[in-house]
Amino acid sequence: MSFMEIEEVSNCEGLHLLSLNHVSLLCRSVWASVRFYEEVLGFVLIKRPSSFNFNGAWLYNYGIGIHLIENPALIDEYDTINELRPINPKDNHISFQCTDVGLVKRRLQEMGMRYVTAVVEDEGIKVDQVFFHDPDGYMVELCNCENIPIVPLASCPSFKPRSGTSFKKPGPFAKCGFMENVMMESLSMDMLNFSF
Repeated sequence: MSFMEIEEVSNCEGLHLLSLNHVSLLCRSVWASVRFYEEVLGFVLIKRPSSFNFNGAWLYNYGIGIHLIENPALIDEYDTINELRPINPKDNHISFQCTDVGLVKRRLQEMGMRYVTAVVEDEGIKVDQVFFHDPDGYMVELCNCENIPIVPLASCPSFKPRSGTSFKKPGPFAKCGFMENVMMESLSMDMLNFSF
């Protein structure tokens, strides 16, 4: 399945967003992180505004930017990052679509990088996932998630909210319908989980 754009799913008023522009990450060493994002993920170092008075770097590829901000205080605060942390696929992470998960695993092995894999299955469709850490301990996922189609919950007759969810409570999007509230609550939770 190729990239799918959902132009408008409701008449609910929202911000007119175009796309995710960049992810900003604090790092202990800008140059160690630049090397990782260039060599492992294929990002390219680009010019950043000259008015910045702090050490950092901007990288770009695949239609997304990675903005690195050096914070020397992280060296003292997060010395445990140097220790081997478990790689937990349920932890906060940023995910990139890839074309060949097998190639990703071989390349990570060649580079001596630790990673874990997972397989997600829905109605016979499988998604392969590979998780690993960047030099500062941020989780990165590479997957073939395009295998699973994007289907609005309203078209899923078997959808039942899990216990403890609050889909029916009116929220900031109360003038929207049930489906819009479900999607906005899901997006809100994803945004909270996305924060580093």
